[in-house]
Amino acid sequence: MPDLRSANGPMRFGTFELDLRAGELRKNGIKIKLQEQPFQVLKMLLERPGELVTREELQQRLWPSDTFVEFDKGIYNAIKRLRETLADSAEKPRYIETLSKRGYRFVGEVNNGKKPDPDQAFEPHVNAAEQPYRDAKVVRRQRAAIGLVAGVCAAALALALGLNPGSLLRRASGRSAAPRIRSLAVLPLSNFSGDLRQEYLADGMTDELITELSQIASIKVISRTSVMAYRKSGKPIPQIARELGVEGIVEGAIQRSGDQLRITAQLIYAPTDQHVWAKSYDGSSQNVLALEQEVAQAIAQEIRAQLTPAEKTRIAQSRPVSLKALEAYLQGRYHLDQAGELAYRNGMAKPQLEHLAAARDFFQAAIREDSGYAQAYVGLAKSWVDRPVTENGPENADAMLRKALELNPDLPEAHEALATLDVLRLWKWSEAEQEYKRAIAVNSNYAEAHARYAEYLDMMHRYDKGMKEFLRAQELDPGHSFQPNPFYRRRQYERAIELDRNEVKRHAFGFWSHTDLAFDYQAAGMHEEAADEWEQVMRMLGYDQIADAMHRGRTQSGYKGALREWMAQLEAADAQGAPPPAFLLAFIYGELGEKDRAFAWLERGYRERDAAYSALNVDPCWDPLRSDPRFRDLLRRMNFPR
Repeated sequence: MPDLRSANGPMRFGTFELDLRAGELRKNGIKIKLQEQPFQVLKMLLERPGELVTREELQQRLWPSDTFVEFDKGIYNAIKRLRETLADSAEKPRYIETLSKRGYRFVGEVNNGKKPDPDQAFEPHVNAAEQPYRDAKVVRRQRAAIGLVAGVCAAALALALGLNPGSLLRRASGRSAAPRIRSLAVLPLSNFSGDLRQEYLADGMTDELITELSQIASIKVISRTSVMAYRKSGKPIPQIARELGVEGIVEGAIQRSGDQLRITAQLIYAPTDQHVWAKSYDGSSQNVLALEQEVAQAIAQEIRAQLTPAEKTRIAQSRPVSLKALEAYLQGRYHLDQAGELAYRNGMAKPQLEHLAAARDFFQAAIREDSGYAQAYVGLAKSWVDRPVTENGPENADAMLRKALELNPDLPEAHEALATLDVLRLWKWSEAEQEYKRAIAVNSNYAEAHARYAEYLDMMHRYDKGMKEFLRAQELDPGHSFQPNPFYRRRQYERAIELDRNEVKRHAFGFWSHTDLAFDYQAAGMHEEAADEWEQVMRMLGYDQIADAMHRGRTQSGYKGALREWMAQLEAADAQGAPPPAFLLAFIYGELGEKDRAFAWLERGYRERDAAYSALNVDPCWDPLRSDPRFRDLLRRMNFPR
């Protein structure tokens, strides 16, 4: 095991980099805010990777002997915040493993400040059990490379002799015509640049390739959220394909050198692990997306996908985007994702606003670089969607999305985002449906559009069609869970509970799965189980004080005692200038039977255009208030169709 205590350079692991001299943690080259104690814990663990770092050692490093603190709680909180920053899990650790009652151990690979070897970057770390697959994979790639070189030579000879180059290429590569492939997954592109700060570019180019291929309606293309789980997974290609429900797998890598880019891609027929096609593409940073376009067109041709005239036009006429504009856009999206991760978490309001501000700065930088870059306007809009009406959040988002559609009327992301804004904040129901339909018409593989449209249809009580859209979203994005699950709104509580329990078991989607499960239990009358889940949600969000109060209330007075303590804590926070979500207090008061107070909070949320109100028409949690004339009047003012 390498000893990092004398390392002068940054310590790298995964997409992260700990720079001791600068005192910074960076992800994909971007600085991440990390408090001092979690920073020191990470430093100690990285200094001794694979070794036990005891609780006593952490205590001595973090707190001098004359400091009086509750060490166990302090260490627990430091580890918890560190895991949140690294998106790590105590149950399935990628980086930090807990050794019960002893301490912690860093279990990830540490690069000791050295840049990765480009020749090794494409190969994931594998254990002994996976070695036979790794060897086969290397052989397959070597054969593919030899076949490709031979094929290029054969094609040149064929052109000189007036022969069919495609036929000779197939013979030279030792294969017959490609098998018919009707479904694809694009695995995350590897970064061959030797610079971990370029990981975000590899991710961005993966997204762009998925987007290009998704425009072809005749093939099923798996969405980004599902494929990203397979980054360096080491699983055999046939297994990945089975889990994702596809026939074809696209693997590849990106390499950047100055202003030049190279993308290498290969297509594999997964059922037989058969190499179908491979090629490298070189291009200038002045039109970086043209490379993705070339790759997508080649793959479509290889699998004999049927393209409509409109699809051919869209794929062939992509406007140029410079690498500088794309980089700014991708960094903006990174900060937007970070802001989303911090939502609702205790003490994270300021860091969340900082990430939103950084996201806007990067999106605006992309627009300054390329004023016609419609995607940057979509990103800018998303930075405003959840902001308060006092900041003109919904109006700013609407203006940015309409600008994006003015620049590119066929941009599915803009249509879906505008529809979702209409549903969540503007309550323009008929307009929202038209935008969802337009997004799906342009890109039938757009899982998020299908999922959001499914929610919309449920809100309109069109449950049969809503379920069809939900199932389509699940097919396109099998690794993702769309909240809330559809069985809750259909009042099929046993199925809803089963689905959300499974999400909790596989530690998917953090506190959202526990939140959904709590509402399932509440609606099913399983109040003790609901209280357990809500306490868990409060702890996961960092509100241990609230969770403790809820537990005391439940011990003394049962389920309603827990709700009263929860309500009291939230009211106190509001009085201290930390307003809770209005819908949450309205729900609690409704459960307690205090309707006047429930409607007072409902009115406050109405003025704030609370995004949760889009489901007032259908969600079971509002059943205690549904018969009240004030509730019917609220639905009327929200323009719900009768």
